[in-house]
Amino acid sequence: MVEATIPQMQAALRAGRVTSRELVTQYLVRIGLYEDQLHAVLTVNSRALEEAGERDRERAAGRVRGPLHGIPIAVKDNVLTHDIVTTGGALAFIGYMPPYDATLLKNLRETGAVIIVKTTMTELANWVAGAPTPMPGNYNAVRGFAFNPYDPRSDPREGTGDGRPVMGTGGSSSGAGTAMSFWAANVGTETSGSILSPSNQNMLAGIKPTVGRVSRYGVIPISADQDTAGPMARSVTDAAILLGALEGAAVDPNDPATTKCPPVRDYAPHLKTDGLKGARIGIPRAFFYDRAMVPGTKNARGGLNPEQTQVMTEAIGVLKRAGAVVVDPVEVPSVTANDPGSSFLRWDQCSGANSGKGQDTDCSVVLKYGMKRDFNKWLATLGPSAPVKTLAELREWNLRHAKAGAIRFGQSLLDISDEMDVESDRARYLADRSKDIALAGTQGIDAAMKAGNLDALLFPGANGAAIAAKPGYPTVIVPFGMVPNAPMPGFAEGFGAKPQPFGVSFTGMACSEARLIELGYAFEQATKRRVTPAMGR
Repeated sequence: MVEATIPQMQAALRAGRVTSRELVTQYLVRIGLYEDQLHAVLTVNSRALEEAGERDRERAAGRVRGPLHGIPIAVKDNVLTHDIVTTGGALAFIGYMPPYDATLLKNLRETGAVIIVKTTMTELANWVAGAPTPMPGNYNAVRGFAFNPYDPRSDPREGTGDGRPVMGTGGSSSGAGTAMSFWAANVGTETSGSILSPSNQNMLAGIKPTVGRVSRYGVIPISADQDTAGPMARSVTDAAILLGALEGAAVDPNDPATTKCPPVRDYAPHLKTDGLKGARIGIPRAFFYDRAMVPGTKNARGGLNPEQTQVMTEAIGVLKRAGAVVVDPVEVPSVTANDPGSSFLRWDQCSGANSGKGQDTDCSVVLKYGMKRDFNKWLATLGPSAPVKTLAELREWNLRHAKAGAIRFGQSLLDISDEMDVESDRARYLADRSKDIALAGTQGIDAAMKAGNLDALLFPGANGAAIAAKPGYPTVIVPFGMVPNAPMPGFAEGFGAKPQPFGVSFTGMACSEARLIELGYAFEQATKRRVTPAMGR
Protein backbone atom coordinates (compact mmCIF):
# COMPACT_ATOMS: atom_id res chain seq x y z
CA MET A 1 0.00 0.00 0.00
CA VAL A 2 3.03 2.33 0.00
CA GLU A 3 2.23 5.12 -2.49
CA ALA A 4 -0.90 3.22 -3.60
CA THR A 5 -3.74 5.40 -4.88
CA ILE A 6 -7.36 5.16 -3.80
CA PRO A 7 -8.42 3.76 -7.23
CA GLN A 8 -5.67 1.12 -6.99
CA MET A 9 -6.85 0.13 -3.52
CA GLN A 10 -10.45 -0.05 -4.69
CA ALA A 11 -9.45 -2.26 -7.61
CA ALA A 12 -7.64 -4.61 -5.23
CA LEU A 13 -10.63 -4.66 -2.87
CA ARG A 14 -13.03 -5.44 -5.73
CA ALA A 15 -10.80 -8.21 -7.01
CA GLY A 16 -10.47 -9.75 -3.55
CA ARG A 17 -6.69 -9.34 -3.50
CA VAL A 18 -6.95 -7.49 -0.20
CA THR A 19 -9.58 -6.69 2.41
CA SER A 20 -10.17 -3.40 4.14
CA ARG A 21 -9.18 -5.03 7.41
CA GLU A 22 -5.87 -6.07 5.87
CA LEU A 23 -5.30 -2.55 4.58
CA VAL A 24 -5.88 -1.07 8.03
CA THR A 25 -3.61 -3.70 9.58
CA GLN A 26 -0.79 -2.91 7.15
CA TYR A 27 -1.14 0.81 7.79
CA LEU A 28 -1.12 0.31 11.57
CA VAL A 29 2.09 -1.73 11.25
CA ARG A 30 3.63 1.06 9.21
CA ILE A 31 2.56 3.62 11.82
CA GLY A 32 4.19 1.41 14.45
CA LEU A 33 7.46 1.36 12.50
CA TYR A 34 7.85 5.10 11.94
CA GLU A 35 5.54 7.07 14.25
CA ASP A 36 8.14 7.57 16.99
CA GLN A 37 10.24 9.50 14.45
CA LEU A 38 7.42 11.65 13.06
CA HIS A 39 4.72 12.22 15.72
CA ALA A 40 2.11 12.30 12.94
CA VAL A 41 -0.65 10.77 15.10
CA LEU A 42 -2.52 12.10 18.12
CA THR A 43 -5.04 9.26 18.55
CA VAL A 44 -5.52 5.90 16.83
CA ASN A 45 -9.15 4.91 16.34
CA SER A 46 -9.54 1.87 18.59
CA ARG A 47 -12.39 0.65 16.37
CA ALA A 48 -10.54 1.00 13.05
CA LEU A 49 -10.19 -2.76 12.51
CA GLU A 50 -13.78 -3.33 13.53
CA GLU A 51 -15.02 -0.64 11.14
CA ALA A 52 -12.91 -2.13 8.34
CA GLY A 53 -14.44 -5.53 9.00
CA GLU A 54 -17.91 -4.02 8.74
CA ARG A 55 -17.03 -2.48 5.36
CA ASP A 56 -15.71 -5.87 4.21
CA ARG A 57 -18.96 -7.57 5.17
CA GLU A 58 -20.97 -4.92 3.36
CA ARG A 59 -18.86 -5.37 0.23
CA ALA A 60 -19.31 -9.13 0.38
CA ALA A 61 -23.08 -8.58 0.57
CA GLY A 62 -22.99 -6.37 -2.53
CA ARG A 63 -23.28 -3.04 -0.76
CA VAL A 64 -20.61 -0.46 -1.60
CA ARG A 65 -21.32 2.87 0.03
CA GLY A 66 -19.19 5.05 -2.22
CA PRO A 67 -15.71 5.83 -3.56
CA LEU A 68 -14.07 5.57 -0.13
CA HIS A 69 -15.64 2.25 0.86
CA GLY A 70 -13.10 0.46 3.05
CA ILE A 71 -10.38 3.07 2.53
CA PRO A 72 -8.40 4.21 5.62
CA ILE A 73 -8.57 8.01 5.98
CA ALA A 74 -7.00 10.21 8.68
CA VAL A 75 -8.75 13.28 10.09
CA LYS A 76 -7.19 16.32 11.74
CA ASP A 77 -7.76 16.38 15.48
CA ASN A 78 -9.87 19.54 15.39
CA VAL A 79 -12.68 17.61 13.65
CA LEU A 80 -15.22 16.29 16.18
CA THR A 81 -15.61 12.51 16.35
CA HIS A 82 -18.04 11.19 18.94
CA ASP A 83 -16.21 7.87 19.25
CA ILE A 84 -12.58 9.05 19.05
CA VAL A 85 -10.89 11.48 21.41
CA THR A 86 -10.73 15.03 20.00
CA THR A 87 -8.24 17.47 21.55
CA GLY A 88 -7.27 20.11 19.01
CA GLY A 89 -3.81 19.55 20.50
CA ALA A 90 -4.80 21.39 23.71
CA LEU A 91 -4.10 19.92 27.16
CA ALA A 92 -7.51 21.12 28.39
CA PHE A 93 -9.14 18.65 25.97
CA ILE A 94 -7.05 15.54 26.68
CA GLY A 95 -9.32 12.51 26.71
CA TYR A 96 -12.33 14.50 25.51
CA MET A 97 -15.08 12.58 23.70
CA PRO A 98 -17.36 15.02 21.85
CA PRO A 99 -21.15 14.59 21.99
CA TYR A 100 -21.56 14.62 18.19
CA ASP A 101 -19.76 14.11 14.87
CA ALA A 102 -18.73 16.90 12.54
CA THR A 103 -20.81 16.96 9.36
CA LEU A 104 -17.76 16.18 7.23
CA LEU A 105 -17.05 13.14 9.41
CA LYS A 106 -20.59 11.85 8.78
CA ASN A 107 -20.10 12.44 5.05
CA LEU A 108 -16.86 10.43 5.07
CA ARG A 109 -18.43 7.49 6.81
CA GLU A 110 -21.47 7.59 4.54
CA THR A 111 -19.13 7.09 1.58
CA GLY A 112 -17.51 4.12 3.32
CA ALA A 113 -14.31 5.64 4.71
CA VAL A 114 -12.62 3.97 7.68
CA ILE A 115 -11.31 6.64 10.06
CA ILE A 116 -7.95 5.27 11.12
CA VAL A 117 -6.45 8.09 13.25
CA LYS A 118 -6.76 11.68 14.34
CA THR A 119 -3.64 13.48 13.09
CA THR A 120 -1.38 15.80 14.97
CA MET A 121 -1.70 19.55 14.37
CA THR A 122 -0.45 22.89 15.58
CA GLU A 123 -2.42 23.49 18.76
CA LEU A 124 -5.88 24.96 18.05
CA ALA A 125 -4.85 25.41 14.40
CA ASN A 126 -2.04 27.78 15.42
CA TRP A 127 -4.17 30.38 17.16
CA VAL A 128 -2.57 30.11 20.59
CA ALA A 129 0.82 31.85 20.64
CA GLY A 130 2.14 34.60 18.39
CA ALA A 131 4.77 37.24 19.14
CA PRO A 132 6.88 37.53 21.19
CA THR A 133 7.27 33.71 21.33
CA PRO A 134 5.31 32.29 18.40
CA MET A 135 4.35 28.63 18.53
CA PRO A 136 6.31 26.63 15.93
CA GLY A 137 4.31 24.85 13.26
CA ASN A 138 3.00 21.40 14.19
CA TYR A 139 3.69 21.81 17.89
CA ASN A 140 0.99 21.07 20.42
CA ALA A 141 0.98 20.54 24.16
CA VAL A 142 -0.44 17.01 23.82
CA ARG A 143 2.20 15.46 21.52
CA GLY A 144 5.01 17.99 21.26
CA PHE A 145 6.70 18.61 17.92
CA ALA A 146 5.91 16.74 14.70
CA PHE A 147 8.53 16.17 12.01
CA ASN A 148 8.88 16.23 8.26
CA PRO A 149 9.59 12.80 6.72
CA TYR A 150 11.88 14.39 4.13
CA ASP A 151 14.31 15.20 6.98
CA PRO A 152 12.94 13.95 10.33
CA ARG A 153 15.59 15.51 12.57
CA SER A 154 15.51 18.24 15.17
CA ASP A 155 16.93 21.67 14.41
CA PRO A 156 20.45 21.77 15.93
CA ARG A 157 21.01 25.54 15.65
CA GLU A 158 21.52 27.65 18.73
CA GLY A 159 18.28 29.42 19.64
CA THR A 160 16.10 26.82 17.92
CA GLY A 161 17.40 23.74 19.71
CA ASP A 162 14.17 23.19 21.64
CA GLY A 163 13.23 20.07 19.73
CA ARG A 164 11.54 21.71 16.75
CA PRO A 165 12.01 20.08 13.32
CA VAL A 166 14.95 20.97 11.14
CA MET A 167 12.65 21.04 8.08
CA GLY A 168 9.41 22.96 8.35
CA THR A 169 6.24 20.89 8.32
CA GLY A 170 4.02 23.69 7.00
CA GLY A 171 0.75 24.89 8.50
CA SER A 172 -1.33 23.48 11.30
CA SER A 173 -2.50 20.37 9.36
CA SER A 174 0.02 17.56 9.37
CA GLY A 175 0.85 15.99 6.01
CA ALA A 176 3.63 13.78 7.35
CA GLY A 177 1.53 10.63 7.76
CA THR A 178 0.07 10.90 4.26
CA ALA A 179 3.53 11.44 2.76
CA MET A 180 4.69 8.32 4.61
CA SER A 181 1.74 6.15 3.51
CA PHE A 182 0.34 5.78 7.04
CA TRP A 183 -3.13 6.01 5.42
CA ALA A 184 -4.60 6.73 2.00
CA ALA A 185 -5.20 10.47 2.50
CA ASN A 186 -6.03 12.93 5.25
CA VAL A 187 -8.43 15.77 6.00
CA GLY A 188 -6.79 19.05 6.90
CA THR A 189 -8.26 22.42 7.78
CA GLU A 190 -7.17 25.89 6.73
CA THR A 191 -7.75 29.42 7.87
CA SER A 192 -4.76 30.87 6.04
CA GLY A 193 -2.33 28.30 4.64
CA SER A 194 -2.82 25.20 6.78
CA ILE A 195 -3.77 22.89 3.92
CA LEU A 196 -1.56 24.44 1.27
CA SER A 197 1.58 24.90 3.34
CA PRO A 198 1.84 21.36 4.76
CA SER A 199 0.91 19.94 1.36
CA ASN A 200 3.77 21.96 -0.11
CA GLN A 201 6.25 20.93 2.60
CA ASN A 202 5.32 17.23 2.43
CA MET A 203 5.12 16.93 -1.37
CA LEU A 204 1.38 16.32 -1.42
CA ALA A 205 -1.52 17.30 -3.62
CA GLY A 206 -3.88 19.45 -1.58
CA ILE A 207 -7.17 21.19 -2.25
CA LYS A 208 -8.13 24.21 -0.20
CA PRO A 209 -11.83 24.56 -1.15
CA THR A 210 -14.01 27.62 -1.37
CA VAL A 211 -15.13 28.50 2.15
CA GLY A 212 -18.51 26.80 2.48
CA ARG A 213 -18.05 23.98 -0.02
CA VAL A 214 -17.29 21.65 2.91
CA SER A 215 -19.36 22.09 6.07
CA ARG A 216 -17.47 23.52 9.04
CA TYR A 217 -20.04 22.33 11.59
CA GLY A 218 -18.24 20.36 14.28
CA VAL A 219 -14.75 21.67 13.46
CA ILE A 220 -12.92 23.65 16.14
CA PRO A 221 -12.85 27.16 14.64
CA ILE A 222 -10.65 30.19 14.36
CA SER A 223 -12.98 32.29 12.21
CA ALA A 224 -15.97 31.29 10.09
CA ASP A 225 -14.92 33.99 7.63
CA GLN A 226 -11.93 31.95 6.48
CA ASP A 227 -12.11 28.43 7.96
CA THR A 228 -12.50 25.40 5.72
CA ALA A 229 -11.61 21.72 5.72
CA GLY A 230 -10.06 20.08 2.69
CA PRO A 231 -8.19 17.03 1.37
CA MET A 232 -4.48 16.26 1.35
CA ALA A 233 -3.25 13.25 -0.63
CA ARG A 234 -0.37 11.81 -2.60
CA SER A 235 -2.09 12.49 -5.93
CA VAL A 236 -4.59 14.93 -7.39
CA THR A 237 -6.90 11.99 -8.13
CA ASP A 238 -7.03 10.97 -4.47
CA ALA A 239 -7.50 14.57 -3.33
CA ALA A 240 -10.38 15.01 -5.78
CA ILE A 241 -12.07 11.79 -4.58
CA LEU A 242 -11.74 12.88 -0.96
CA LEU A 243 -13.09 16.37 -1.72
CA GLY A 244 -16.19 14.86 -3.30
CA ALA A 245 -16.75 12.72 -0.21
CA LEU A 246 -16.33 15.69 2.13
CA GLU A 247 -18.91 17.80 0.31
CA GLY A 248 -22.03 15.88 1.16
CA ALA A 249 -25.11 15.58 -1.01
CA ALA A 250 -27.09 18.45 0.50
CA VAL A 251 -26.78 21.81 2.19
CA ASP A 252 -25.91 21.51 5.88
CA PRO A 253 -28.51 23.42 7.93
CA ASN A 254 -25.86 23.89 10.60
CA ASP A 255 -23.56 25.77 8.20
CA PRO A 256 -25.31 28.38 6.03
CA ALA A 257 -22.13 28.88 3.98
CA THR A 258 -22.73 25.48 2.35
CA THR A 259 -25.28 27.20 0.08
CA LYS A 260 -22.46 29.09 -1.65
CA CYS A 261 -21.30 26.48 -4.19
CA PRO A 262 -23.47 23.87 -5.94
CA PRO A 263 -22.18 20.44 -4.87
CA VAL A 264 -20.11 18.55 -7.44
CA ARG A 265 -19.23 15.43 -5.40
CA ASP A 266 -17.90 13.49 -8.40
CA TYR A 267 -14.79 15.20 -9.75
CA ALA A 268 -13.71 12.23 -11.90
CA PRO A 269 -14.87 13.92 -15.15
CA HIS A 270 -12.44 16.74 -14.37
CA LEU A 271 -9.36 14.51 -14.20
CA LYS A 272 -8.31 15.39 -17.74
CA THR A 273 -4.78 14.91 -19.03
CA ASP A 274 -5.40 17.72 -21.55
CA GLY A 275 -6.83 20.06 -18.92
CA LEU A 276 -4.13 22.69 -19.54
CA LYS A 277 -4.73 22.94 -23.27
CA GLY A 278 -6.01 26.43 -24.04
CA ALA A 279 -6.14 27.38 -20.36
CA ARG A 280 -5.16 30.94 -19.54
CA ILE A 281 -2.78 30.97 -16.58
CA GLY A 282 -1.58 34.23 -15.03
CA ILE A 283 1.81 34.78 -13.38
CA PRO A 284 1.53 37.38 -10.59
CA ARG A 285 5.20 38.42 -10.52
CA ALA A 286 5.14 41.29 -8.02
CA PHE A 287 5.74 40.08 -4.44
CA PHE A 288 4.89 36.43 -5.16
CA TYR A 289 7.86 35.86 -7.50
CA ASP A 290 9.84 39.12 -7.31
CA ARG A 291 10.50 41.41 -4.37
CA ALA A 292 8.11 44.36 -4.22
CA MET A 293 8.36 47.71 -2.48
CA VAL A 294 5.89 48.25 0.34
CA PRO A 295 4.21 51.62 -0.26
CA GLY A 296 4.88 54.27 2.35
CA THR A 297 8.09 52.50 3.45
CA LYS A 298 11.61 51.90 2.19
CA ASN A 299 11.18 48.17 2.58
CA ALA A 300 10.75 45.42 0.01
CA ARG A 301 8.93 42.17 0.72
CA GLY A 302 8.36 38.80 -0.87
CA GLY A 303 10.11 37.23 -3.82
CA LEU A 304 11.79 33.88 -4.45
CA ASN A 305 15.37 32.77 -3.99
CA PRO A 306 17.30 31.60 -7.09
CA GLU A 307 16.51 27.91 -6.58
CA GLN A 308 12.80 28.56 -6.15
CA THR A 309 12.86 30.82 -9.21
CA GLN A 310 14.43 28.01 -11.23
CA VAL A 311 11.68 25.60 -10.13
CA MET A 312 8.94 28.04 -11.14
CA THR A 313 10.62 28.81 -14.47
CA GLU A 314 10.56 25.10 -15.19
CA ALA A 315 6.90 24.86 -14.12
CA ILE A 316 5.90 27.70 -16.44
CA GLY A 317 7.67 25.89 -19.27
CA VAL A 318 5.57 22.80 -18.53
CA LEU A 319 2.39 24.88 -18.80
CA LYS A 320 3.41 26.22 -22.20
CA ARG A 321 4.35 22.80 -23.56
CA ALA A 322 0.98 21.46 -22.36
CA GLY A 323 -0.81 24.06 -24.45
CA ALA A 324 -1.64 26.68 -21.82
CA VAL A 325 -1.64 30.36 -22.63
CA VAL A 326 0.66 31.91 -20.03
CA VAL A 327 -0.05 35.56 -19.28
CA ASP A 328 3.18 36.86 -17.78
CA PRO A 329 3.20 39.08 -15.85
CA VAL A 330 -0.28 39.65 -14.43
CA GLU A 331 -0.82 42.66 -12.21
CA VAL A 332 -2.65 42.21 -8.92
CA PRO A 333 -3.76 45.82 -8.33
CA SER A 334 -3.77 45.69 -4.53
CA VAL A 335 -0.24 44.23 -4.55
CA THR A 336 1.23 46.81 -6.93
CA ALA A 337 -0.73 49.77 -5.47
CA ASN A 338 1.34 52.83 -4.49
CA ASP A 339 -1.24 54.11 -2.01
CA PRO A 340 -0.61 52.56 1.45
CA GLY A 341 -4.36 52.54 2.15
CA SER A 342 -4.99 50.42 -0.96
CA SER A 343 -2.07 48.04 -0.48
CA PHE A 344 -2.44 44.36 0.33
CA LEU A 345 1.20 44.40 1.46
CA ARG A 346 0.41 46.96 4.18
CA TRP A 347 -2.62 45.10 5.57
CA ASP A 348 -1.77 42.02 7.62
CA GLN A 349 -3.81 40.12 10.18
CA CYS A 350 -3.48 41.34 13.76
CA SER A 351 -1.33 38.68 15.41
CA GLY A 352 0.62 38.49 18.65
CA ALA A 353 0.98 40.47 21.85
CA ASN A 354 1.84 43.65 19.93
CA SER A 355 -1.55 43.57 18.16
CA GLY A 356 -3.80 44.00 21.17
CA LYS A 357 -6.36 46.75 21.59
CA GLY A 358 -4.82 50.15 21.04
CA GLN A 359 -2.06 48.63 18.89
CA ASP A 360 -4.22 47.26 16.08
CA THR A 361 -5.02 50.26 13.87
CA ASP A 362 -2.93 49.02 10.92
CA CYS A 363 -4.02 45.38 10.83
CA SER A 364 -7.19 43.33 10.34
CA VAL A 365 -9.01 42.18 13.48
CA VAL A 366 -11.00 39.55 11.54
CA LEU A 367 -9.22 36.49 12.94
CA LYS A 368 -8.83 37.66 16.53
CA TYR A 369 -12.46 38.81 16.58
CA GLY A 370 -13.63 35.63 14.84
CA MET A 371 -11.86 33.43 17.38
CA LYS A 372 -13.74 35.07 20.26
CA ARG A 373 -17.09 34.87 18.45
CA ASP A 374 -16.81 31.43 16.88
CA PHE A 375 -14.84 29.52 19.51
CA ASN A 376 -17.39 30.45 22.16
CA LYS A 377 -20.22 29.46 19.81
CA TRP A 378 -18.54 26.11 19.19
CA LEU A 379 -18.02 25.47 22.90
CA ALA A 380 -21.74 26.06 23.43
CA THR A 381 -22.57 23.20 21.00
CA LEU A 382 -20.73 20.77 23.31
CA GLY A 383 -23.21 21.30 26.13
CA PRO A 384 -22.32 20.18 29.64
CA SER A 385 -19.51 17.92 28.40
CA ALA A 386 -17.29 20.86 27.40
CA PRO A 387 -14.07 20.91 29.46
CA VAL A 388 -14.23 24.73 29.44
CA LYS A 389 -17.25 26.89 28.62
CA THR A 390 -15.61 30.00 27.16
CA LEU A 391 -12.36 31.24 25.66
CA ALA A 392 -11.73 33.09 28.92
CA GLU A 393 -12.04 29.82 30.86
CA LEU A 394 -9.56 28.14 28.50
CA ARG A 395 -7.02 30.93 29.08
CA GLU A 396 -7.49 30.61 32.84
CA TRP A 397 -7.14 26.81 32.64
CA ASN A 398 -3.93 27.19 30.65
CA LEU A 399 -2.47 29.56 33.24
CA ARG A 400 -3.30 27.15 36.06
CA HIS A 401 -1.63 24.30 34.15
CA ALA A 402 1.33 26.23 32.77
CA LYS A 403 3.82 24.10 34.72
CA ALA A 404 2.34 21.00 33.08
CA GLY A 405 3.24 22.45 29.67
CA ALA A 406 -0.13 23.90 28.66
CA ILE A 407 1.34 27.11 27.25
CA ARG A 408 5.03 26.51 26.58
CA PHE A 409 5.05 29.40 24.10
CA GLY A 410 2.50 31.55 25.90
CA GLN A 411 -0.99 32.35 24.62
CA SER A 412 -0.73 35.82 23.14
CA LEU A 413 -3.19 35.03 20.33
CA LEU A 414 -5.80 33.75 22.75
CA ASP A 415 -5.22 36.86 24.85
CA ILE A 416 -5.79 39.37 22.04
CA SER A 417 -8.86 37.42 20.93
CA ASP A 418 -10.44 37.28 24.36
CA GLU A 419 -10.12 41.02 24.89
CA MET A 420 -12.39 41.59 21.88
CA ASP A 421 -16.04 42.40 22.61
CA VAL A 422 -18.30 40.65 20.12
CA GLU A 423 -20.93 43.39 20.31
CA SER A 424 -19.02 46.64 20.74
CA ASP A 425 -16.19 45.64 18.36
CA ARG A 426 -18.53 44.44 15.63
CA ALA A 427 -18.36 47.67 13.61
CA ARG A 428 -14.55 47.51 13.55
CA TYR A 429 -14.72 43.83 12.54
CA LEU A 430 -17.14 44.56 9.69
CA ALA A 431 -14.95 47.38 8.39
CA ASP A 432 -11.86 45.18 8.46
CA ARG A 433 -13.67 42.27 6.87
CA SER A 434 -14.78 44.56 4.07
CA LYS A 435 -11.20 45.75 3.57
CA ASP A 436 -9.92 42.16 3.59
CA ILE A 437 -12.31 41.22 0.79
CA ALA A 438 -11.57 44.39 -1.17
CA LEU A 439 -7.78 44.04 -1.10
CA ALA A 440 -7.56 40.26 -1.52
CA GLY A 441 -10.66 39.68 -3.63
CA THR A 442 -12.16 42.62 -5.52
CA GLN A 443 -8.91 44.55 -6.07
CA GLY A 444 -6.79 41.43 -5.80
CA ILE A 445 -7.52 38.02 -7.29
CA ASP A 446 -10.78 39.10 -8.96
CA ALA A 447 -9.24 42.09 -10.71
CA ALA A 448 -6.21 40.14 -11.91
CA MET A 449 -8.24 37.26 -13.27
CA LYS A 450 -10.86 39.40 -14.95
CA ALA A 451 -8.29 41.67 -16.59
CA GLY A 452 -6.46 38.70 -18.07
CA ASN A 453 -9.57 36.54 -18.70
CA LEU A 454 -7.77 33.86 -16.71
CA ASP A 455 -8.65 30.35 -15.61
CA ALA A 456 -6.20 30.53 -12.69
CA LEU A 457 -3.26 32.29 -11.14
CA LEU A 458 -0.07 30.25 -10.67
CA PHE A 459 1.59 30.78 -7.30
CA PRO A 460 4.94 29.37 -6.14
CA GLY A 461 4.56 26.82 -3.35
CA ALA A 462 1.99 28.08 -0.85
CA ASN A 463 2.86 31.75 -1.45
CA GLY A 464 -0.67 32.62 -2.54
CA ALA A 465 -2.38 31.16 0.54
CA ALA A 466 -2.93 34.42 2.43
CA ILE A 467 -4.40 36.40 -0.46
CA ALA A 468 -6.76 33.54 -1.38
CA ALA A 469 -7.75 32.95 2.26
CA LYS A 470 -9.34 36.32 2.94
CA PRO A 471 -12.09 36.10 0.28
CA GLY A 472 -12.30 32.31 0.84
CA TYR A 473 -11.12 31.30 -2.64
CA PRO A 474 -10.00 27.79 -3.69
CA THR A 475 -6.51 26.55 -4.55
CA VAL A 476 -5.11 23.25 -5.81
CA ILE A 477 -1.45 22.58 -5.02
CA VAL A 478 0.60 19.94 -6.86
CA PRO A 479 4.00 18.43 -5.95
CA PHE A 480 6.78 19.44 -8.30
CA GLY A 481 10.30 20.43 -7.25
CA MET A 482 12.93 20.34 -4.52
CA VAL A 483 14.86 23.33 -3.17
CA PRO A 484 17.61 23.65 -0.55
CA ASN A 485 16.63 23.89 3.11
CA ALA A 486 18.77 26.93 3.84
CA PRO A 487 17.44 29.05 6.71
CA MET A 488 19.17 32.08 8.21
CA PRO A 489 21.26 31.69 10.25
CA GLY A 490 22.48 28.61 8.45
CA PHE A 491 23.36 25.14 9.67
CA ALA A 492 26.84 24.20 10.81
CA GLU A 493 29.23 22.95 8.16
CA GLY A 494 28.79 19.25 7.55
CA PHE A 495 25.24 19.06 8.93
CA GLY A 496 23.92 17.85 5.58
CA ALA A 497 20.46 19.42 5.41
CA LYS A 498 18.22 17.55 2.98
CA PRO A 499 16.39 19.34 0.14
CA GLN A 500 12.77 20.25 0.81
CA PRO A 501 9.71 19.99 -1.44
CA PHE A 502 8.38 22.98 -3.37
CA GLY A 503 5.12 22.68 -5.31
CA VAL A 504 2.97 24.86 -7.55
CA SER A 505 -0.49 26.23 -6.80
CA PHE A 506 -3.44 27.01 -9.06
CA THR A 507 -5.82 29.58 -7.52
CA GLY A 508 -9.17 30.75 -8.85
CA MET A 509 -12.31 32.56 -7.79
CA ALA A 510 -15.14 31.12 -5.68
CA CYS A 511 -16.51 27.68 -6.58
CA SER A 512 -13.91 27.03 -9.32
CA GLU A 513 -12.56 23.80 -7.80
CA ALA A 514 -13.56 21.65 -10.79
CA ARG A 515 -11.56 23.82 -13.20
CA LEU A 516 -8.59 24.01 -10.85
CA ILE A 517 -8.59 20.22 -10.51
CA GLU A 518 -8.43 19.96 -14.31
CA LEU A 519 -5.38 22.22 -14.36
CA GLY A 520 -3.68 20.55 -11.40
CA TYR A 521 -4.30 17.03 -12.70
CA ALA A 522 -2.98 17.84 -16.17
CA PHE A 523 0.13 19.44 -14.64
CA GLU A 524 0.67 16.44 -12.37
CA GLN A 525 0.33 13.97 -15.24
CA ALA A 526 2.72 15.99 -17.40
CA THR A 527 5.38 16.00 -14.68
CA LYS A 528 4.87 13.18 -12.14
CA ARG A 529 7.52 14.64 -9.86
CA ARG A 530 6.38 13.38 -6.46
CA VAL A 531 9.23 11.65 -4.60
CA THR A 532 8.63 9.15 -1.78
CA PRO A 533 10.39 10.09 1.49
CA ALA A 534 13.61 8.09 1.74
CA MET A 535 12.83 6.85 5.26
CA GLY A 536 9.68 5.08 4.08
CA ARG A 537 10.92 3.27 1.01
